[in-house]
Amino acid sequence: MLVHSDKARRIVWAVFFVLFLPLFALPLLVVLAASLATHWSGALPSDLTLDHYRAATRGEALQALTTSLFTALAASALALAAGTWAALAASALPRRLRRVLDALFVLPVAVPSVVVGLAVLVAFSQPPFLLNGTRWIVVAAHAVLVTAFAHQSVSAALARLDPAYEQAAASLGARPGYILWRVRLPLLLPSLTAAAGLCFALSMGELSATMMLYPPDWTPLPVLIYAATDRGALFTGSALAVVLMTATLLVLLAVSRIRTRASYR
Repeated sequence: MLVHSDKARRIVWAVFFVLFLPLFALPLLVVLAASLATHWSGALPSDLTLDHYRAATRGEALQALTTSLFTALAASALALAAGTWAALAASALPRRLRRVLDALFVLPVAVPSVVVGLAVLVAFSQPPFLLNGTRWIVVAAHAVLVTAFAHQSVSAALARLDPAYEQAAASLGARPGYILWRVRLPLLLPSLTAAAGLCFALSMGELSATMMLYPPDWTPLPVLIYAATDRGALFTGSALAVVLMTATLLVLLAVSRIRTRASYR
């Protein structure tokens, strides 16, 4: 920490807990408590049970979780490939063209996600790219929404990359393709893994665009959570939300281990 005084450090920690607990920790704790409750008529829930979790880890709920994981992994892979390729290509462009490309990638984030969902629905409801009614239109929409974060992360890493490594490889006779695969991409690996984790987490929680696009046989878990809470099953919806958070955190922990090893490299 940049604060060296013990008194100032205690003040900083106190401010942190005052802001963190009400804004972040308390809502999550309330969801966790609701997922274990049968009734909640007082200050605390009553008649604790695990029945909601049994329902949230089998049948339709388990299929929805699998759907969300597949969608998030596929969308993250597409977003990482497209965002990385665009960032590498833009690094050789003039500054003005690079800004135009950055603006194009940020555009899906600048508008509401429901607008992106509508745009994808219109774009892929006619041949030759007829994806409407399939799982792939959901994957496409998620990829469009999260590609901006992959592009920005890789672009920022490229701006900090020391050109001396590439120059040294080129001076030894390495071809551009070899420099890309053996020099640039390994140096970018920590940023690539961080971008992949961010894209995955955002895709796992996406709801607005998904509601416009998902077919009946491809229902992600956020849609199921919304449906449960909409019909008044708050405790079941809370259990589904905890399952969604747990699955997302487990994947992010795995990605963070890859990122740590890549940083040491």
